[in-house]
Amino acid sequence: MTSHVNPSFRSPTTTTDWEHALISGNGRQGALCYGSPEALLFTLAHEAVFQPVTEPLPAPATAAALPRLRAMLAADRFAEAAHEVCDLAVAGDPGYAGTRWVDPLIGAATLTVTPDRPGPGWSRGTDFHTGVVVQRWDGVTCEAFVSRPADALIVRITGCGATVRVAPVAGTPERPVGFELAGGDDQTVLTARFRAGWPGALDGYTVACRSWRTPQGLILVARTAPGLCSPAAALAALPAPGAGFEALLAAHAAAHGDLFGRARLDLPDKRTTLLFDAGRYAVISSTGTRPPTLQGVWSGTWSPPWRSAWTIDGNLQAALLAVHTTGTPELMPPLFDLIDELRDDLRDNARRLYGLPGLYVPAHLGTHGRQNHFGPLWCLTFWTAGAAWLGRLYLDHWQHTGDEAVLTGRILPYLREVAQFHLGFAEITGGRARFSPSYSPENHPRNTGSQATVDATLDVQAVGDVLRALLALAPDDPDAGRWRELLDALPAYRITPDGELAEWLDPRFDDNHEHRHCSHLYPFYYAGDPVIEADPALRAAAVRAVRARLRWWLSEASDEMGYGLSLLGVAAARLGLAAEAYAALSRIASAYWRDNLVPTHNRDHMFNVDLAGGFPALVAAMLLASGDVLADGVARLRLLPALPPQWPVGGVRGLIARGPVRVDLSWRPERLEVTLTSPVPRRAVVVWPGGSVPVTLAAGVPHRLSLPGRESARSA
Repeated sequence: MTSHVNPSFRSPTTTTDWEHALISGNGRQGALCYGSPEALLFTLAHEAVFQPVTEPLPAPATAAALPRLRAMLAADRFAEAAHEVCDLAVAGDPGYAGTRWVDPLIGAATLTVTPDRPGPGWSRGTDFHTGVVVQRWDGVTCEAFVSRPADALIVRITGCGATVRVAPVAGTPERPVGFELAGGDDQTVLTARFRAGWPGALDGYTVACRSWRTPQGLILVARTAPGLCSPAAALAALPAPGAGFEALLAAHAAAHGDLFGRARLDLPDKRTTLLFDAGRYAVISSTGTRPPTLQGVWSGTWSPPWRSAWTIDGNLQAALLAVHTTGTPELMPPLFDLIDELRDDLRDNARRLYGLPGLYVPAHLGTHGRQNHFGPLWCLTFWTAGAAWLGRLYLDHWQHTGDEAVLTGRILPYLREVAQFHLGFAEITGGRARFSPSYSPENHPRNTGSQATVDATLDVQAVGDVLRALLALAPDDPDAGRWRELLDALPAYRITPDGELAEWLDPRFDDNHEHRHCSHLYPFYYAGDPVIEADPALRAAAVRAVRARLRWWLSEASDEMGYGLSLLGVAAARLGLAAEAYAALSRIASAYWRDNLVPTHNRDHMFNVDLAGGFPALVAAMLLASGDVLADGVARLRLLPALPPQWPVGGVRGLIARGPVRVDLSWRPERLEVTLTSPVPRRAVVVWPGGSVPVTLAAGVPHRLSLPGRESARSA
């Protein structure tokens, strides 16, 4: 009867707070597992169950006002320009008089399992390798997981019997919800009916639960489905009574374990190793047909912070930052699917806001893609770089997979539409492009106090990334000449009087380092920037910018948004700053994880999975860097680019460099052992702290290198 589950960590905590729960999920369904021997609680959620709360409106029609807005920004009337957009929006629809949020990802139901034999000796933990949550006390074991094949929560209790009750999550919905319960003690169906009044809104959801007794205790299965269905149909979708727990677990563990087992870290720093695993586990468990929201696929409330959903001015990018480098590229296409679903809204945004073809992606996405969330302070209609930033995720998918079908069918069409918008938006005068209006998430210049700006550095970086990719991948496209013209017209980066890479290119704006975002370091989250890397002065300025922002992060003044610190750490690692990368990693490890090993948004505040991607991405960036593979087909790898002295020995398996090239490595002071594997024949250049070497890789054949470590290189 044993399931051979071995928790990756153990905690003695009992809690009735869902934010401190242990997590299991299959990407589509999520389960929060918590409680005590007196009552075990399982709060369910589903990736598609967003309660309709705020009716979507067309984006405001500001295109005709663009010349006036640009004139205001040119005349230093920054706040006035932001207010002008809000006034135009309200004139077009009074619904814009207040802040409009996306719909919230809600908890669907809580199952309360009351054991007939509570007792002492409580402990709990999660097995990251199988996805099983284990809660134990004297003589009783409760194992729970959300099955990938069965698409349901599966719970086994051994050592006692129990009763099961199904109810909505605690609290008051933002809009009324009608609830109906059907069934008896061993099978229950909860139906929730939403009361939204607009076409296309979700009509509700259905939660089905079934339990049966065994000689050892109880088995419980439950499933959430978006939409309304009959109780009989909801119950029919569950595993049948008498289904074997071991068989259900074996099928799930094989699917989940394949993903989780792709990468393995071994460091003397056990805390880092544990959090690397915990982060990857959370992202794998919350990526289904959609990417993880701010809370992954978990919610125990009717009103999550920022409504959960997807925030794409850095949050979602951080959550997905390790999926390629740690060998799980199939976790990225759900983002592409989401963008495809919202494509009509994104095109309409571009037309209404700026009178242009192409795509405009707002900072907040949910059940729709319309630009509805903005205000006089958070002037988010001025942020035009969202689609271009996502373009780097499309490009990285190609770089890490080499999938030609995805390149031609999804990636290039998306990049073309992004470029189409910016070809119309950027003003080229005297051979110099200007981006007005502009916005650097979510910062403001120190000397203006307004987030409304022009020429944010991120705009130039992200658009340049898209244009370079298109020219390399589709050089014969009819628009290639226009792409080249815009790329050549992109303005030069600016170095501040303090010697730092400026966050805004316009010298009217003073940098503000006391801020959680560092969007002007965007290239160093990924493959780097050829413009900066070709100029030692710009590279030195980027290093100074990292250090200036990190000083604030490590001070007592900062207490926000840990994922921003992970992005800053990744940028430090990409620039070879081992001490700075390790300082960021250490602060994250000590301040942003609870004992359930789910990260928080702020220090010990707000259940949030952004760091679940950001932390393993930071570790991976300290051990491996790679540049984009260009027309010559050469993979360019840097091994141990930011290895701190705190890790004198270690190893990692399953990292993926751009190419793609799989990298397995282990190190000690005198020696570095590396195995490189490419799916296709290719040349590679390997750089490590002791030197560099060219290699030729045969398709599918592991190529082993034994390289001198730092100590050996110094002695030589």
